[in-house]
Amino acid sequence: MQSEVCVIQDERTEWRFEIGRLPPLDSAEARDWLDAQFTQLGSEPLRPSGKLLLADKVLVVARDAGPRLLGDPAWGSQFARAASAALGKPVVRIDLGALSVSY
Repeated sequence: MQSEVCVIQDERTEWRFEIGRLPPLDSAEARDWLDAQFTQLGSEPLRPSGKLLLADKVLVVARDAGPRLLGDPAWGSQFARAASAALGKPVVRIDLGALSVSY
């Protein structure tokens, strides 16, 4: 089964992380990692209400990580593992321009 997370910044820049051969994270561990990154990156919720859906958190962490962290193979792989495990989906596509997450 294909397991991949793709982050698209624009039509020329994207990062693909194949995670099928990496050790899986459980969903609680993945959510904890995303929470820590959200805090470390100084991220803010997308919605004015302050409500933060899990898919929004994945999107915001990817956006705020930017090319520097997404281009780091260790960080990028850990992000991909966490995003996939937290969302419970083997294939995740994050489009930063459209602010969307699809499965």
